[in-house]
Amino acid sequence: MDENFTTVQEVIHYRFGQVKLLELALAHSSWANEQSRPDMSNERLEFLGDAVLELCVSEEAYRRFPESDEGLLTKLRSRLVKTSTLASVARGIVLDRHLLLGRGEEAQGGRDRDGLLADALEALFGAVFLDGGFEPARTLILGLLEPLWPASPALPGGKDCKSRLQELTQESHRERPVYTLVESNGPEHHKVFEVEVLLPDGSRHRATGPSLKKAEQAAANRAIAALTKQNA
Repeated sequence: MDENFTTVQEVIHYRFGQVKLLELALAHSSWANEQSRPDMSNERLEFLGDAVLELCVSEEAYRRFPESDEGLLTKLRSRLVKTSTLASVARGIVLDRHLLLGRGEEAQGGRDRDGLLADALEALFGAVFLDGGFEPARTLILGLLEPLWPASPALPGGKDCKSRLQELTQESHRERPVYTLVESNGPEHHKVFEVEVLLPDGSRHRATGPSLKKAEQAAANRAIAALTKQNA
């Protein structure tokens, strides 16, 4: 099995029965065109995953905020499923590293484009849905989005991931997480930063981003997702 596919499955804590679906989720149209296989683009899976995501977020918002009206719930859902939010989540699970991109898209920095990352994440949700059904897809989606829920739908958003992670580690170990810049690559105008966060329990989580701040937030988001999975 391709190392890319093994790593992604370990990160999301889901093992595909049909690994081809995971390959399809990671395949951008630029790669599919270069391979002369337009059927291998993740666009159809992204279409499906978008619908699964909206249903899961809608159901969870309905459950969490029973006193809120339709308007507030709609605005909350929009904030949680917008492109920049999904791209941050994708970076948190280091999905950017595992995309299958065409040479041109790669050279133009496609691996760090919010829209491309958000689409790939939705395609991944669609792949899990087709492979395992609604419950595994719901578990994955809610686990990844858990740190982002606000205390109230009227608020602009939940606490940022670094603040939330610090709260969790102080509650459990009375210590703070430690962030380290692992490396930065690329030209000055388009650098990619890789950050590792060390938790008091000794676990380490890495993520990348177009700035040090975004990389730290993505690493924190990934750590929270792992802690949420452990405590489920």
